[in-house]
Amino acid sequence: MANNVDKSRKPSTLAAQALGWLDPSTNGVAPPIHTSTNYARDENYEKVGDRGYTRDENPTYEQVEALLAALEDGADAMVFGSGMAAATTVMLSLAPGDHVVAPSVMYFGLRNWLVNIGRHWGLQVDFVAPGDTAAIAAAIRPGETKLVWVETPCNPTWDVTDIEEAARIAHDAGAMLAVDSTVATPVLSRPLAHGADIVMHSGTKYLNGHGDVLAGVLVTAREDERWERMNYLRFENGGMLGPFEAWLLMRGLRTLYLRVERASASALRIAEHLARHPGVIEVLYPGLPTHAGHAVASRQMDGGFGGMMSIRVKGGAAAALDVARHVKLFVRATSLGGVESLIEHRATVEGDDSPFPDDLLRLSVGIEDTDDLIADLEQALAASA
Repeated sequence: MANNVDKSRKPSTLAAQALGWLDPSTNGVAPPIHTSTNYARDENYEKVGDRGYTRDENPTYEQVEALLAALEDGADAMVFGSGMAAATTVMLSLAPGDHVVAPSVMYFGLRNWLVNIGRHWGLQVDFVAPGDTAAIAAAIRPGETKLVWVETPCNPTWDVTDIEEAARIAHDAGAMLAVDSTVATPVLSRPLAHGADIVMHSGTKYLNGHGDVLAGVLVTAREDERWERMNYLRFENGGMLGPFEAWLLMRGLRTLYLRVERASASALRIAEHLARHPGVIEVLYPGLPTHAGHAVASRQMDGGFGGMMSIRVKGGAAAALDVARHVKLFVRATSLGGVESLIEHRATVEGDDSPFPDDLLRLSVGIEDTDDLIADLEQALAASA
């Protein structure tokens, strides 16, 4: 599907022009939406073309999947009905008894799935400290480990994992490396170029960027037997994306580079400002030299460090919640990667089992004026002091 891509073009150009593909029936510039769930056969009951049923044969997927593969420089891509559908398809491509190494700090929905469903289904799972490749190596079980899962930067501490080293460890053990690159996006990092086998994105976040789509993405380095199994699982489990959602995802991707570049530049300024604020204990952002993952991030992220950060507020949970209460521009909501800036008290969202300090606020920096965002945080911090 990625064969008709002009690889002499920069990824930002490919995204902005949606690969430059025109609607073959009308020559329309905007991609079409195909809503039919089935396709008529001819008088001999033979397929006309290669389509029989829409589940994984809807033509609306083709352009967005080809673009995603091109942006990650992968061999193929698949879209799913959610990020969880994409991630769990990778897990379910394994066999009961297989061993998985995953970070202890990661998207909490997938962490919960691994604990409550993955282990029940038969997967053996070990969690290791995020960003610690020595811990990954120590957790490997020769002959049993089949998957190393990495999220970098990881949510919500934004620890950074050295993808090349994680790939070396996984491959030496005969395992595959899958990277959740939702926060970095293909604008800032291309995990396949660093040795990863699979890249996963929650398309709900930066790829769509407008808070109106639930979607997931997998991109593979090669079309091998493992990839075919994931394709089969998507078909059989029905984790498909609707055609309208696929179209909205395609629309969002066309402005991906502008949005991510703006959010990253703004986030760095905000992080530098808050790092000097007396009401903030700590700023967790890989763009700061004080962040433990800064050196690795500088090496494997190109053009910025993303729009996500967390701050720890002086005064504990009460003060953090008070800051969230007093913001006027940041929206109190759970998600990330949209055009609007969001603030979230992570411990409240995750509940009593949250492993994160109750003074932590997660910020998703959008594309508003940076000075306005800084002023909003300043007044909220002052009001809570």
